Amino acid sequence: MFTPILALHIPDGFLSVPVSVVGWLLAIILIAIALRQTRQQFGERQIPLMGILAACIFAGQMLNFPVSGGTSGHLLGATLAAILLGPYAAVLVMTCVVGVQALLFQDGGLLALGFNIFNMGIVAGFVGYAAYKWVWRMMGGSPVTQFAVAGIAAWLGVVIGAAVCALQLAVSGTSPLRIALPAMVGIHMLIGIGEALITVGAISFVRQTRPDLLNADSTQVATLGSGWIAVGLVIAIALAFASPLASSHPDGLEFVAEQSGFLQLAQNPAYNILPDYTVPFIQDQALTTIVAGIIGVLVVTGVGIGVARLTGRRPENSRANAPQTSSSR
Repeated sequence: MFTPILALHIPDGFLSVPVSVVGWLLAIILIAIALRQTRQQFGERQIPLMGILAACIFAGQMLNFPVSGGTSGHLLGATLAAILLGPYAAVLVMTCVVGVQALLFQDGGLLALGFNIFNMGIVAGFVGYAAYKWVWRMMGGSPVTQFAVAGIAAWLGVVIGAAVCALQLAVSGTSPLRIALPAMVGIHMLIGIGEALITVGAISFVRQTRPDLLNADSTQVATLGSGWIAVGLVIAIALAFASPLASSHPDGLEFVAEQSGFLQLAQNPAYNILPDYTVPFIQDQALTTIVAGIIGVLVVTGVGIGVARLTGRRPENSRANAPQTSSSR
């Protein structure tokens, strides 16, 4: 049974094997760079922030909103993550989200996973972050303009990510660029409006509750207390409970594939664990989606925190208290 495509999640079959291999190489190289850069950014107290943000983005992506023309879209979240954490940490957050979606929920192909990470985590995140910083500086950096700038940046990140995906489809011979590019960009220009509104809403919430998170730059990330960790998890789980309300219309790439005549190229996943965000032994449609969403939230949180611990700096006092060895006599 074919698993529906969500947003820019490319299934196996849409990209040729050589193109997919290039995607994996690019993703591995850029993730390694992100790990190295983020190692200078995160300390022990900042680690939970990556996991909580990854969980909220994962849950937010389950809530499709209707878009004109019989299609739907949902939060991508790369620009939001980049604004709050910096672009390199955002790459790791999106890698956690997209990786869990592919491995646990069969959302996006395993061979195509490299370019799924590249498009949604690297291109969208860096484009959105660069646009946010550049436009905000041009507009004076005032708090009043921050919301509009964040919305513009989020919209642009989605659109450019879609354009890059269209190029990959064209190079793979799946769809000519003259067809894929206007189709992908056109539908994602509409989806990007929803992305912009959600991003602005999230930035507004953060500004009202934790404005220090918006003042953190790429070398100094604010911390979260235990209360805010709990709040973040509650928000993510609440979004999972709302997931049955998501629009059933096909999402951006699936809509383009259907209209352009290459949907049949999508290959079924090699295995199924929680396919299409359902738990196989739960028959009730709403309940199975909710339970799958909660499982995903918990897994993504754990993976995000694990990656953050991998990149986090050792506390200075632990270094100071470490046993000293000396070769002097």
